Amino acid sequence: MSDLAARLASAGCLSADEEAVELETAAAGDQQLLESMVRRREQGEPLAWIVGTIDFGGERVRVASGVYVPRLQSLPLAQLAAHTLPPGGVAVDLCTGSGAVAAYLLAHQPAARVVATDVDPQAVACARANGVDAHVGNLFDPVPPELRGRVDVVTAVAPYVPTPELAHLPRDVRTYEPELALDGGGDGLDVVRRVVAEAPQWLRAGEGTVLLEIGGDQATVVTPLLHAAGFTDVDTLVDAEDDLRGISARLP
Repeated sequence: MSDLAARLASAGCLSADEEAVELETAAAGDQQLLESMVRRREQGEPLAWIVGTIDFGGERVRVASGVYVPRLQSLPLAQLAAHTLPPGGVAVDLCTGSGAVAAYLLAHQPAARVVATDVDPQAVACARANGVDAHVGNLFDPVPPELRGRVDVVTAVAPYVPTPELAHLPRDVRTYEPELALDGGGDGLDVVRRVVAEAPQWLRAGEGTVLLEIGGDQATVVTPLLHAAGFTDVDTLVDAEDDLRGISARLP
């Protein structure tokens, strides 16, 4: 382990060797800049904010300071969405943040129309810098009305952390990342409920799919919500450790 990696490890960075390489690459030989970057990381600032980008499924996504950092746990949702979206189809990415999911869709379905929304203007600016057609507004509010009933896939990495659990998040997340992108209300599902309720108006009947990022035991609540909203073929997305990462459903 290099001296730089050792410093990062002592600051609590779990992937110190990889982070050291990223910081050295971003500094491009400027030792003063490198030292400044390392100190910021030692204080807990997200690596993606410091270097300005993050790898998301092979796509290099820009992440501006103050914008929610895309998680690799969101990648299975993006991959399934790209697989589900027909060539030349229409997708809407809600709570887009940096636009990572939308950018992934565009990279893998270049003929598709992908519209993204977020309530945070800073996040929307970041998504646009990643080549995404992003709009400021709450969920479906800024989506062009002519897309109503024509959307093939709706994705949402909405805030889903229950408010009481925010205090137990890692220190760097609590200190730096926007609470707006994390706090999902009492049971973590305030925004998810709205997406489930509003999505049927926008999805293409018989073919439209909604994909939502959730976690923990939230599928036990979200599954009946989806059925009540008229969805079928409800299925969960789990990672290699069998942890819940999302849920999908189709509009008949």
